[in-house]
Amino acid sequence: MTSRILVVRCLMLLVGAAPPWAAAAEPVPAGQGDPGDSACLSCHADRELHLKLESGETRSLQVSGEDLARSVHAKLRCTDCHAGMEDVPHPERHYKNASQFKAGFRDVCKSCHFENYTKSLDSVHYAVQARGDAHAPSCVGCHGSHAITRPALPRTQISRTCASCHEGVSIAYAKSVHGKALIEEGNRDVPVCTDCHHSHDIADPRNRSWLLKTPELCGKCHTDKKLMAKYKLSTNVLSTYLADFHGATASFGEGRAPGSERVAALCVDCHGIHDITKVKDPGSRVLQANLVKTCRKCHPGAGESFPAAWLSHYEPSWERAPLVYLVKLFYKVLIPFIVGGLVLQILLHLWRVVVNR
Repeated sequence: MTSRILVVRCLMLLVGAAPPWAAAAEPVPAGQGDPGDSACLSCHADRELHLKLESGETRSLQVSGEDLARSVHAKLRCTDCHAGMEDVPHPERHYKNASQFKAGFRDVCKSCHFENYTKSLDSVHYAVQARGDAHAPSCVGCHGSHAITRPALPRTQISRTCASCHEGVSIAYAKSVHGKALIEEGNRDVPVCTDCHHSHDIADPRNRSWLLKTPELCGKCHTDKKLMAKYKLSTNVLSTYLADFHGATASFGEGRAPGSERVAALCVDCHGIHDITKVKDPGSRVLQANLVKTCRKCHPGAGESFPAAWLSHYEPSWERAPLVYLVKLFYKVLIPFIVGGLVLQILLHLWRVVVNR
């Protein structure tokens, strides 16, 4: 749509003439928006309205009045976001390509949502934006531009939004124990993308420091006594993990240099990342029949009996791992006895020194 046509349309609007496309315009429902918004929609409701970029690409400038009425921003005026567009005809703006066009709208949201904007500056998405990638996510890319709804309503919308860029991950998640519960059962207790990755300060999941925090991420839900009782799951998974050689080694690994090799198995190495299944599922990585294959990812020479050395997330007891339980019990008695004996011996020596003076 050329700037000349836009000028003619706006002039007709100013003199009160009814433009021929007025019938196609979508009126703002009564009590919504602002009279100025109706003036904007008299042009921008036209589905043919578009902007041609210097690269030859085109971008639609059509806006739906119904979308505006449903939006959480329904009470805002168009010019609250599109500053500098009060004058008719609008000042001409030229964009080299789609990336530059999108960049022009990235800072619009920060005037009201400054805290989230500053968080986004530390995200992996912003790093992609800084490289000039036209497909990099931005505020409007995730939240929409005019049909903006409240976040997480419905909760499944979060995964659908992320799927627009991360399709493969979304497919894997939909088949997982978390994804099935959310999508098929509408269960709001299970985690969605933003519960693990956050929504604005999204870290690079390939970063070593982020990976080492995955047990803490999993523990947010799996140590919640009320939530785990609801699904009859143990809350000891994190404490038992940190107590065994995997967890202890991983905790020491936090001080290692970034980029160095991982030194221990984390939750995601055994259970999966987005494709997590129930532990009793035939395809589960931690099912007894599949466990040795999982162990061989880090221990290539592991034999069939290798997994027997691991107690999983169970505390040793007389019924489960009785030998380990007895050894643990023995040391619980032996160590206090030895230490107590040494303390008693020192006290007796001190008493004798005092008495012999």
